[in-house]
Amino acid sequence: MVELLHPGSFVRLRDHPEDLPPFQLIRRRGTRCWVRQQAWGSMVHLELPYRRLTAAA
Repeated sequence: MVELLHPGSFVRLRDHPEDLPPFQLIRRRGTRCWVRQQAWGSMVHLELPYRRLTAAA
């Protein structure tokens, strides 16, 4: 089952440490996603494969 994640939603990595806040999904293109922490600037982000992300509870 594929989980649908949309830009603006908060996500966690599959191996996400408990003390790290969730990431905000800022963009998705195919199998790649761009995420960032709210405390980072708007120009700082990570590019990750979609399969590594899950919705934050």
